[in-house]
Amino acid sequence: MSRLISSIPENSPETVVAVFSVSDPDSGENDGEERARYITITVNDTGTPRLKTEHNITVLVSDVNDNAPSFTQTSYTLWVRENNSPVLHIGSVSATDTDADANAQVTYSLLPPPDPLVPLASLVSINPDNGHLFALTSLDYEALRAFEFHVGATDRGSPALSSQALVRVLVADANDNAPFVLYPLQNASAPCTELVPRAAEPGYLVTKVVAVDGDAGQNAWLSYQLLKATEPGLFGVWAHNGEVRTARLLSERDAPKQRLVVLVKDNGEPPLSASVTLHVLLVDGFSQPYLPAPEAEAAAAVPADPLTVYLVVALASVSSLFLFSVLVFVAVRLCRKGGALPGGRGPLPGPPGGRQRHRDPVPELSVGGVLDVMLGIK
Repeated sequence: MSRLISSIPENSPETVVAVFSVSDPDSGENDGEERARYITITVNDTGTPRLKTEHNITVLVSDVNDNAPSFTQTSYTLWVRENNSPVLHIGSVSATDTDADANAQVTYSLLPPPDPLVPLASLVSINPDNGHLFALTSLDYEALRAFEFHVGATDRGSPALSSQALVRVLVADANDNAPFVLYPLQNASAPCTELVPRAAEPGYLVTKVVAVDGDAGQNAWLSYQLLKATEPGLFGVWAHNGEVRTARLLSERDAPKQRLVVLVKDNGEPPLSASVTLHVLLVDGFSQPYLPAPEAEAAAAVPADPLTVYLVVALASVSSLFLFSVLVFVAVRLCRKGGALPGGRGPLPGPPGGRQRHRDPVPELSVGGVLDVMLGIK
């Protein structure tokens, strides 16, 4: 309604002429965030000249907590370099509330992680007033490379409204691990020795140094170099794979025992390194026996067990006695048959009385015959 006409008598006391309400279809419902509305009432008479009166009415709209806090981002990604100092400020989250007064005051908190095994309370904390995040402990990239959690923002309205955002923490690797040599082993009781024939051509593969690095990325890239050698220029090390190869032909003047020191270095900043010692033995051929380690030589020098000596002496005595018995047996048999004629068939002189006595023929003993006698063959 834009116009209202109502007749009232003159000199009438204060009388309610009309009750009306005002609304603005452009603004929709009243919103406390706009805080105030202004209404102007104009009253005109019909006299001559026409007189009018205007009156302004201000309507204050009180705020209702109808807006939840809103984060500036739905998710946050924070980077932390490992080996950080405890209670380090690693980042912040922020949320705003379009309500007014207490309804717009926001409090931040960490929400319980979905995985109860994640010790979130010992890893990070948050300032409830400004959303600053802190790392409570020194993080280790090799143990924990990333973790995530949710933070909540709650206003102080009644009832309180809240929202949440995802925070992902990524741990950056630092070069805190030196290369570790897997082969050859350096803690063995006896050093590992590689055999190289003297006829080896240049480029002959002697061995390969194998190493690993517990870091990641460029911090784990390894390079190899020959640090020391008994004969400089005789061997070379490939920088990227650790292969040790001959660099030239071997000569008789080269010492049979060679000692090499190989340096393994990573690509971190600052770089870390480890060294390994190689023992190389130059041989005329692979049939040549391997030279024992000093420990093995010392073990060979230890006297034999007395019991073993006794057993060897007893066995030799029994064998000698057996051989002696066989020789005596053969000699006795030969002596008993020594009276026979050369042919073994002639008669022997008989006793007085004219009777002649014949002996059994005695075989001629040759080498085969001696063996027959020893074995009892007739």
